[in-house]
Formats: sequence, structure tokens, C-alpha cells
Amino acid sequence: MPTPSIIAIDGPAASGKTTLARLLAERLGYLFVDTGAMYRAVTLTALEQGVSVDDQAGVEGIAEGLAIDIRPPSASDGRFYDVLADGADVTWGLRSRQVDAHVSQVSAYPGVRRAMTRRQREIGLRGRVVMVGRDIGTVVLPEADLKLYVDASLEERARRRHRELVERGETADLHAIESAMAERDRYDSSRTLAPLRPAEDARILDTTDIGVEQAVERALALVRGEA
Repeated sequence: MPTPSIIAIDGPAASGKTTLARLLAERLGYLFVDTGAMYRAVTLTALEQGVSVDDQAGVEGIAEGLAIDIRPPSASDGRFYDVLADGADVTWGLRSRQVDAHVSQVSAYPGVRRAMTRRQREIGLRGRVVMVGRDIGTVVLPEADLKLYVDASLEERARRRHRELVERGETADLHAIESAMAERDRYDSSRTLAPLRPAEDARILDTTDIGVEQAVERALALVRGEA
């Protein structure tokens, strides 16, 4: 069995999907693509151009016209990839507090999602890629050679997010995190446009009771056709 060239990884927040995707890409020598970075690039561009994120038509127009690409990292500064917007390296600009505050709103606009889906497909179809998101196996790359749906219990995912925040020195309430995560799960799974769900042919990888390295090994076994 040939090694899958296009690997799609989906799952809810704090399931471990992004870390798994990054490490799997590293082990395979593939490009790691976190599709959330593309929505951040649209958000950053809107902010830089003075377009209000409440202006749906304006933001969707930016998404349609913006040339976004994700490439292997060009610098040893901790980045996992380069994000280019109209040729400019915006990799670190994507992590600003302003972008954090507005990216959810921007990513919910249908025109933005359509534009990003087209670009994600272009990147994914190059091959030798591990792409992670919430609708990769179902919408973006339904022809992916291997589809993984990474999940964990709500309680465990909330504990992970709580631990992350505490380790950053932020004040965090576990109950509030769990409630917000449950609401996000309901929204993501019930939305009309690209709902969060496993593809019919996805392999489910539950990380509730396993560590990162175990998850990577299980994923590698699936890549090799051993599981």
C-alpha cells in the first residue's frame, strides 16, 4: 500500500488534532497546514486595510482577492510554516491579540469560507501534506488518501484547555471552559455550512486516555496500513 500523500485531520477544540498533525507531518517530511492560519490571514489583512470585521461584504471581498499560500518554514524562529498573503510573510502577525479577537467572526462568513476552501484545496492537492481543521475530510479534501478524526471527551478537552491557560499565567475557570466548549461543539456540529463531523471513511482516533507520542504512533500505524 503506498504511503498516503494527502492526509486530512479533523476534530473538535483541544482534541489534540493540531499537535498530532504537526508531529505527523514532521515524521513524514510533509507540509503541515493549519487551515486556521488562513482565516487569520484574512482577518489580519482586513484590520490592516481598515475594513471593519462587521462589514461582511468587505471582508468577503478581501478573502476573494487575497493570494494566500502556506509553504515550508523558511526561518528557524519557531514557526512551523510560512504564511504568505499577497507575497508578504505574515506568519507572526497572525498571532496578534487583535486577530485573536476577530478571527472567529471573520471565519463564520460564508464568502470567506468558500474562498479559503478553494485555496486549501489547491494547497492540499499538491500532495505530501497533512492538513488540519474542522471540515478537511468532509468538505475541503474529500478525496484525501487518509482521513483522521481526532476526538476526546469533553471533560478531558476542557482540562487540557484549562491547563494551557494556567501554564500561560492566565486566570481560568474549568467549569466555564467546559460550558463554552460544549456550546462551541453544538454550534460546530449543527451549522449549515460545513458542520463538524467525521467523514464517512474517516478513522477515529480517541486521545482521551493517551499521550501525544502514543497518538502519533497510532496515526503512523494508520499511515503504514498497519491498523
